[in-house]
Amino acid sequence: MPLYRQVKEWERYGLLTNDKNLSNWVIRAAEDWLLPVYEQMKQTLTAKSVLHVDETYAQIINRSDGKSGQSNAYNWVSRSVPSQGPIIVLFQSALSRSRSVLADFIAGFQGTVICDGYSAYGNLPDVTFANCWAHVRRYWLKADSKNGQIGVDYCDQLYHLERQFKHLSPGKRRKSRQKHSKPIVEKFLKWVDESPFFGKNALAKAAEYTLNRVHGLKAFLFDGRIEIDNNPAENAIRPNVIGRKNWLFSVSEAGAKANAICLSLAETAKANGIDFYQYLVTLMTELPNLPIHQQPEILKNYMPWSKKIQATCAK
Repeated sequence: MPLYRQVKEWERYGLLTNDKNLSNWVIRAAEDWLLPVYEQMKQTLTAKSVLHVDETYAQIINRSDGKSGQSNAYNWVSRSVPSQGPIIVLFQSALSRSRSVLADFIAGFQGTVICDGYSAYGNLPDVTFANCWAHVRRYWLKADSKNGQIGVDYCDQLYHLERQFKHLSPGKRRKSRQKHSKPIVEKFLKWVDESPFFGKNALAKAAEYTLNRVHGLKAFLFDGRIEIDNNPAENAIRPNVIGRKNWLFSVSEAGAKANAICLSLAETAKANGIDFYQYLVTLMTELPNLPIHQQPEILKNYMPWSKKIQATCAK
């Protein structure tokens, strides 16, 4: 809920305040007590070997780069995969969607990033990229024609198999994909490569999008931990997209950063079956009385998946 609407709500309860006050409280609480938890989550996340990553636009009024407040800022999201332990969802606010922002966001990570076809996803040391079949399917769906439907049908065959493989272990899923999915992928790519799709129409764009990402689209065939698409990241970023329609913008970069920290804790708590309000109460009540800066290992007991939090804050 936007802070200016919360101000009116508090007035009905007899508390006279203003949105600047509330904003400062959110920023201060996020910086002092939630940021250490966020950083511990990020350290755990970047130690994994497969991540979903996506980004969406945002708006920051007072920008340090001198650009207008009407210029797009961005919120990036990274999400871990279920086969590598508890789900972690991490947001980061940035003034751009350049590759340097991505490099900073996942600094220290070595492995595979599952992503869409945006050009920033590439050319990072120790990182490979797996592309999203849902985006491929959308391009062929837009090519509203007989050939477009053929492309969609190939994608649907792969998704039909993925539903069958969903509960397999990564090793068994890789073997099943090699046996059943790989022939479909090879046949599809051969059909696209040999078909005369030229020009600037939707069909040609679908073919170009597909052929430019052949290596990334094949990645899921060789690693059972890699999902066929980036839908988990798109789903993770949806609360930010929906919330943006209410709060519209952040006045400051500090406010945008605090928002990203709060969203990270909220979505990770939700993904791990934790009541976010009870989780916040626990953090705000206990962390100020603990030497978390001198002994950061204490924070492991306050992760949403820890035994302590699972026992006291589960829904």
